[in-house]
Amino acid sequence: YYSELGGAEVWFKCENLQHTGSFKARGALNKVLSLQPTEHTCVVTASTGNHGAAVAYALRQIGLPGIVYVPEAAAATKVEAMKRWGIEVRHHGCDPLETELYARRYAQTHRAVYIPPYNDPHIIAGQGTIGLELQNQLDTIDALFVAVGGGGLISGIAVWLKAVMPGIQIVGCSPQNSAVMAHSVRAGRILDLPSQPTLSDGTAGGVEPDAITFPLCRDLVDTWIEVSEEEIAAELLRFIELHHMLIEGAAAVPIAAYRKLHPRFRDKRVVILLCGANISLSTLRELLA
Repeated sequence: YYSELGGAEVWFKCENLQHTGSFKARGALNKVLSLQPTEHTCVVTASTGNHGAAVAYALRQIGLPGIVYVPEAAAATKVEAMKRWGIEVRHHGCDPLETELYARRYAQTHRAVYIPPYNDPHIIAGQGTIGLELQNQLDTIDALFVAVGGGGLISGIAVWLKAVMPGIQIVGCSPQNSAVMAHSVRAGRILDLPSQPTLSDGTAGGVEPDAITFPLCRDLVDTWIEVSEEEIAAELLRFIELHHMLIEGAAAVPIAAYRKLHPRFRDKRVVILLCGANISLSTLRELLA
């Protein structure tokens, strides 16, 4: 269907089938496995859900305890998923950036290791393994559509693919209700902007003031596009209906973005990254109502 839509060869990279249901397992594992023996104490992180579950999964592999801070409005299903992996969950703050900054301060005060959701070279490199896999799976790619929150995913992939496929177009996709990185890149500096509720909770929230992902996104992402909540919802349901495969709101963002931009990519090879599948039953019921 999506290939026929725009006359392109469209592929989906299915990170929705990854451990813990999202790409986050890659970065979390890479970071946890990089810890030195002296750092094998307690790990602290912050998350809206997917990163926390990924850190919990990684910590279970080496038997370390951990604490994850989540925003007050974090999806209950994602909180329960984190708990099932054995990590302690604590609530703090409303905006995900507020939660991240608090968790970082807590870790420093208690001499724990802090694992950020995106603002870390090991996290970015872990997500970048997707780029290596794409290179091995497809010899050429003309365009890649990726959902963007803090920028760790798109940065890691773009660093690799821009080196091996210089002509590739990297498209950063965000919900209109929370597009802080996109607005920051356009402004030339990291902005402190509010975020509105969005189906794409996996990309929601602000960007840390010193985020190392900012210059990478600024220099490596060719096109930025925002999509509405209505467009995200429509594409999420359409994909599930057509492919009988579960995805979450953030994974529908680049699909909706491709729908808006598809005339540009006729006769091209396009990859759309499905970043996760962690959507709650209550959200699905609302969308289907």
